[in-house]
Amino acid sequence: MGNEAVLVVDDSPDNLVLTQFLLESDGFEVRTAEDAGLALEVLRTYRPQLILMDVQLPGTDGLELTRQLRADPKWSDVVIVALTAYAMKGDEENCLAAGCDGYITKPVDTHTFACIVRDQNAGASHESSVAGRAAI
Repeated sequence: MGNEAVLVVDDSPDNLVLTQFLLESDGFEVRTAEDAGLALEVLRTYRPQLILMDVQLPGTDGLELTRQLRADPKWSDVVIVALTAYAMKGDEENCLAAGCDGYITKPVDTHTFACIVRDQNAGASHESSVAGRAAI
C-alpha cells in the first residue's frame, strides 16, 4: 500500500490527535484542520486522496463544506467520508446527499479504524472510476 494522503477535518483537538495517530501508524500521510476555513487553507497546497469530514463544525458545517468541494470540478475525484457522532435514522442519507462517499460513526474503534478508512478510500475510488459517485 502506498502512503494515502488524508485530510481530517474535525473541531475536536482530541479527535484530531487520535485520528492522525491511528492513520499515520497505518502508513497514511495526514494533515488536519479544525474548521472549514482551515480546511480550505490546507487544500490550497495539499492534495489528499481522501477527506474525513466531521459534520458538526463551527461556522460552515462539514456538509456545507462537502457541497462546496463537490461544486468545484478540481475536487471531484477526492473521496469524502463523513466522520460523525450523528448516528440517527436519516443522518447517513443526509451525508450521502450532500456529496459524501461514505459514512463512519464516532466513537471509532481504534483497532479497526485505519482499515475501515482504507476500505472506504479503495471502495469509493473504485466506484467513482467505474460508475460515478456511489454510496459505500
